[in-house]
Amino acid sequence: MTALVDILIALFLITGGLFGLIGSFGLWKLRIPMQRLHAPTKASTMGVGTVLVASMLDSWIVHGQFSFQEILILVFIFLTAPVSALYLAKVHLHLTVKRSDVPPTGSGSDWATYVTDDERPGV
Repeated sequence: MTALVDILIALFLITGGLFGLIGSFGLWKLRIPMQRLHAPTKASTMGVGTVLVASMLDSWIVHGQFSFQEILILVFIFLTAPVSALYLAKVHLHLTVKRSDVPPTGSGSDWATYVTDDERPGV
């Protein structure tokens, strides 16, 4: 049983390392900022997630202690990575795309990222 658990933990660690390597390589190789955004937010998040799963398995099965800290770290990472990616994408849009170049929405209202506080009703 111990050898099987060790193999499972090793597989999670190797998978996490591969995700981290792929995310780092994507960040280095991709040239357009919107493409570079996906490498660290997707691959590296999965890499950290699998390493934390390996750590939880080790502390629970091998040492007999349930580790709540890894669950909190996982929740924090999976909640903050998409939000930070969204704000990085919005900054890229505002710095590189003019408001006049954005296609019409077809609904009669402007894109939400380009609406200022002066144009919002009730603000």
